[in-house]
Parts: sequence; structure tokens; C-alpha cells
Amino acid sequence: MHNVWLIARREYLERIRTRGFLVTTVLIPVIMGGFLFGSTFLASKVNSDTHIAVVSSDPQLALDLQAELERSRQTADARPGAARRSRITVDAMDVGPQDAQSTRATLDQELDAGELDGYLWITPGTVAPDGGPTRPAFSYTPRSSGQTSIRTTLATALGTVLMREQLTHRGIVVTDADSMLQPVEIQTAPAPRRQDRQSAEISVTVLFFLMYMVIMLYGMNVARSIIEEKTSRVFEVMLATIRPEEMMAGKIIGVGSVGLTQVGIWLAAGLLLSGSSIAANLGGQSVHVALTAAQVVFFFVYFILGYLFYSSIAAALGAMTNSEQELQQLNMFLVLPLAVCFITLESVLTSPDGTLARTLALIPPFTPLLMYLRVSLGHPARWEVGLSIALTSVSIYAIIWVTSRIYRVGVLMYGKRPNLPEILRWLKYS
Repeated sequence: MHNVWLIARREYLERIRTRGFLVTTVLIPVIMGGFLFGSTFLASKVNSDTHIAVVSSDPQLALDLQAELERSRQTADARPGAARRSRITVDAMDVGPQDAQSTRATLDQELDAGELDGYLWITPGTVAPDGGPTRPAFSYTPRSSGQTSIRTTLATALGTVLMREQLTHRGIVVTDADSMLQPVEIQTAPAPRRQDRQSAEISVTVLFFLMYMVIMLYGMNVARSIIEEKTSRVFEVMLATIRPEEMMAGKIIGVGSVGLTQVGIWLAAGLLLSGSSIAANLGGQSVHVALTAAQVVFFFVYFILGYLFYSSIAAALGAMTNSEQELQQLNMFLVLPLAVCFITLESVLTSPDGTLARTLALIPPFTPLLMYLRVSLGHPARWEVGLSIALTSVSIYAIIWVTSRIYRVGVLMYGKRPNLPEILRWLKYS
């Protein structure tokens, strides 16, 4: 145990004194905080206007559409706590059938030049078999295919305009028609502790990304450290007095302690920042850190489990390879499980107690990240939490058992990368 402590102390001090440690300790939270507060700030300040053209042989229809769009925007802006909606500016154009083709070409040129965000082409309705008019046909050409919200807004406004027109044709007074077409407003009653729930989701998601980055970064650092010492032949001297298993354990503990130190600094800085007025000034009053003591404790528990799981695999990969290039070819064994956690992140956040979240959270490669989300945002049973920790611990023990045997032989192997039969023979060595 004394040798393990010496190796761990050496790995810890060697990394914590480097400029890279200081830079990443400061730079990573600055980047993540800037992204979080910056996106919140820009989303609250953005005010983009949309300029469209409405082509119709009925100028009054275009004017009614413009008035309805402005009325709906003012109504939405008047709602308490609503974000300010962008203004849609409408240019009404009266075009005859003989000028339709040239007008379309002109509008397409304006779209390409950025002078228009889109144009709505209204084809007048025809006479139905029963003698009544049919509804006009509408065709919207956007400058960007992502303007789905504008298309929806136009469809809603056109529906209101046509309904008002039908009501007035049936003899209903305009003021009565406007009263009938007023949108129904449903006031949202805030659920108990809803704001804390939203803030907790943001805080836990940030911790999720921190855990992901630190596990992958320091897990790979274990493998790189082994490759560096294999390249410099330091192992051949150290193994004269230290067993390979002690060296591997010391590296995992030392590098992991660096990660814990860095995460501890980030959490302390985040809690201090949330208690000051800086966060409110940068991101608004709705941005604050809402973490309970249990969430912080479980973060460190699952961080340690995740680090031990992946760093043990990384140690085996480092022992089997001789260069960074070979290591990059094998790092898929670390990246793929973490990528699955990323892919399922939205589903787990939406339904932390769903079947998918409950199943994946009990699979050891996914447990550290996904079970932490469930513990923080869902309501897992105590036996699920205990079972996840137990299964991950057993998996870590099995991986360390296999890794120690691969490490014991692989650290002294140079030249070509071993194949699977050779690795299986290494496991049989006593």
C-alpha cells in the first residue's frame, strides 16, 4: 500500500503543478458558463423582424392579414412573462394573371439577395358547384427551410382572417366577430417549486457534462501516462521495486484525485457565483444554481464509480498499445458508451422514471451518468440506487481483475500491438 501511495502522490503532484491543469480549471467553466449565460442573455434580447411579401388579387385580404399579424403579436407581448415576439412586416402586392411569372422571378431574386424572408402567394378561389366561393389556395416560399414558426403563424392568422370574413358575410357585426375570434387565454399557475425544478434541471445537466468531460479526459490521461512511460522505458526501472498492480492502482488513484480536485474547485466556484449578483446580471433572475446536498453527494459517488470504470479500461488500452496513434484507434471502447448516454440524455431528462431510463441506468457503462440524472431529477426506488451502485462496483472489480493481468504483461511488451489470442494468454498467467 505504501508503494501505491507513492505512485499516486507522484501522479497527483506532477499533474496539478502543470500549466495545463491551471488553464483547464479556469477555461472549461468559463466556456460553459459563457455558453449558458450567453445563450440565455441573447435569447432574451433577440429581436429579429421578418419581412415577407403577400401576393394576392384581393388587396384587402393582404391588408387584413397584416393587421391580424400585428394584433396577435401585440396580444402575445402583453401576456405577463412572455418573451417579445418578432414583428412580421407584410408588403401587399396586387398582381394579375399575366404578370404572375415575372413577379415570381422578381420575388425569387429578392429572396436570394436577402431582401425578403419569404413570400406568400394567394390564388383566388373558384366558384363551387353549389354556386358559392371556394377557399383560396396559399403557397409560402421561405428563404430558409427552418422558418416553420413563420409558416405556422401565417396559417393561424389566415385562418382567423378567413373566419372573420365568413362571419361578416353572414351578417355578423365586425365587433361581434372580433369578440368571437379572440384567442382563449389560459393563465399558467406555477406548480410548487417549479422554478427550483427548472433550475435543478439546468444545474444537473451542467454537472452531467462536467462528469462526461472529466471521466473521458482523465481516463484517457491514465492511458497516455502509461504510453509515455513505456516509451521512455521508465517502467523497466520502476518494476524492479514495485509490482505492476501497485503501479496501475497508484496511477488510477493519482489521476482520479486530480479530477476530483478540479471538479471540487468548479463546484465551489459555481456555488459562490450563484450566491452573488453576477449570475443574475448576466443571465437574468431565472438563472441560478439549485442543488441539494444529496445531489452533490451522489455526483461525487457516481463520478468516482464512472472514473474507476473507464480509467481501468483505459489502463488496459494503454498497456496494450505503444503509441498515441494506436490508442486513438482503440478509444472507441471509451467513447461509445458515453455517446449512448449523450444520445439518450433528452429522453432521460424528459422522463427520468420511464422504462428506457430505468433500464439503461442499471447497465454499468451507463450507470454513472444516467443514474445520476435519475437520482437528481426522478424518483428511483432505493433498491434501484443500491443495485446500480452494486452492479457498477462488481463490474469495476471484474474490469480491474482483467486489467491488472493485461497490465502486468502489457507494460513490458514493445513492438506490434497484441491480438486477441495473445491477450487471452496474458489473462492465464499467474
